[in-house]
Amino acid sequence: MALALQSFATVKDASAALKGAGTRYLGGGTLVVRAANEGDVSVSSLVRSTDPALSAIAVSGGTVRIGASVTMAAIARHRELGQLAKAARAVGGPAIRNMATVGGNLFAPSPYGDFAVALLALDALVSTGDSEMPIETFLTGRDDNRSIVTSVSFALPKADSFRFLKVSRIKPKGVSVLSIAALLEQAADGTVSSARIALGCMADRPVRAEAAEKALIGKRLDHDGIAPALAAASEGTAPITDSIASAWYRAEVLPVHLGRLLLG
Repeated sequence: MALALQSFATVKDASAALKGAGTRYLGGGTLVVRAANEGDVSVSSLVRSTDPALSAIAVSGGTVRIGASVTMAAIARHRELGQLAKAARAVGGPAIRNMATVGGNLFAPSPYGDFAVALLALDALVSTGDSEMPIETFLTGRDDNRSIVTSVSFALPKADSFRFLKVSRIKPKGVSVLSIAALLEQAADGTVSSARIALGCMADRPVRAEAAEKALIGKRLDHDGIAPALAAASEGTAPITDSIASAWYRAEVLPVHLGRLLLG
């Protein structure tokens, strides 16, 4: 199916064009072009913006801002984003990472969207034009969102405070069985003072393991300390079933892999 493509110098003009029926925004194309190629007749035309700000990475004063058109490959090789490199490299193989964008990953349905899991753990803010919202709010309403994502921002995590794990049957570029990201702060005595844990494939979009987070507070990251968090890991989740794994299997292996991540 032939698709019309319109390019605009500004996000504002691209947003205006996006209001047309059957029009979708084109970032890296790994989602929307594949959908069209597979016969999704709801996609009839594509809109893109060439605004340079969409492809910029800025790290200043401990805050990171990544444009929505920045690719996973660009993040993986950025010298100041080393802690995110593992999450970026979890997205497909080299060819996909050269196309897949931060903005597109936010819309990727499970079992995709591994980088969005990392952003959820980092408590990122998502910018859409003139507005900015917490990533949890964005993910909840993303299916009805017609705004163009322009960037994500978050506090640069302290050394060794951010952890990421992807579980797949085919390495290194297989589709996720599940993915886990955690941002952990520890007090001087070694106990956990704050925790954010995000899960991929444990719902139709990335979700937080809030019960596990609460169970970690005041505990040490050893086998005894993390046991309550592992027991609570699946609370509030709704794992997906697909050709990669069943919901039952994902729920069963989540505590195993979360334990490995927490123990380092």
